[in-house]
Amino acid sequence: MVQNTKKTEKRQSRAERRAAQEAAERAAALKAAKERKQQTIIGGIVVAIIAVLGIIAGVAIWRATHPNNPVAQMSIDEAYTQLQQVETKPAHIDDQGGILISKDGYDTAVEDAPTVSIYMDFLCPGCGNVHRELDPTLITMMEAGQINLDLHFMAFMDSLSTDDYSTRAANAALTIVDNDDDPGHLLTFVSNMYASDFQPQEGDAYVPVSDEQIREQAIAAGVSEDVADKMATDKYTEWLDAVDTYTPKREELFNTSGSLKGSMSTPTLTINGHFWDINELSFADVTMKDGLLTSLGIDEGDVGKAGVMPSIGADGEPISVSTGQ
Repeated sequence: MVQNTKKTEKRQSRAERRAAQEAAERAAALKAAKERKQQTIIGGIVVAIIAVLGIIAGVAIWRATHPNNPVAQMSIDEAYTQLQQVETKPAHIDDQGGILISKDGYDTAVEDAPTVSIYMDFLCPGCGNVHRELDPTLITMMEAGQINLDLHFMAFMDSLSTDDYSTRAANAALTIVDNDDDPGHLLTFVSNMYASDFQPQEGDAYVPVSDEQIREQAIAAGVSEDVADKMATDKYTEWLDAVDTYTPKREELFNTSGSLKGSMSTPTLTINGHFWDINELSFADVTMKDGLLTSLGIDEGDVGKAGVMPSIGADGEPISVSTGQ
């Protein structure tokens, strides 16, 4: 009976997230349309803004649109406590839900190297854009000891699929973390999942993805068949639900500009814990890769050169692509 009640509550929670997601997207679309009418933007800036707006697709602000929802009323301290109290947690997880990866493996940061954190949902189209643009550079720099990576898996977009894709995909990634000591396999799996010929579309355009298809992406990433066979699981779902409650309440992750200012969305990137504003790229008319390298303080020609470190170090704030400061 208790199990059935929990399943019912989870279905209701997902339905509420879907309704909130749709409401937030409609509001964002209306506001974006109004802003476009009020501005005249030409040339390359138009293209850049369109690309950036496409990135901000996975919105985790359902809590704000449902003030009577118990989860929405939960304080960040209560959400944090709930996250810590989940009994079954993945390996290599810190208290914020992050997985730290460096050239030295899991859990060990390279001294004096900046840390790039990425918050993602496997169904989020904007996350796909970010990973397809940045993964080759990020992985190359990580392997050279120039940066640390901090991955945060979320699964709040289940309602935009017909088969809980976000939760299943995140469970698969966390299974790799738990059972495969080579973080390179995890990073390649993430890239495979976001490949343009694999990542499914959200909402009405969603086409079901089987557990076997996800398993095949893991094996292609170098994961053993024994580990891949464990990936079809709900083992980490309770933990993911707690992450989805806690993470959107963290004000340091709130958008600082654009139509979603003041709320958390995916993808979100931080550098040394400081929010990296993707919207700024459009106004500076730079690509995502060039913007990232500028913010880290390293030339493209130095990417992958061991011993050549980004100028901001492990504690500096990202350099603005607009002001250079």
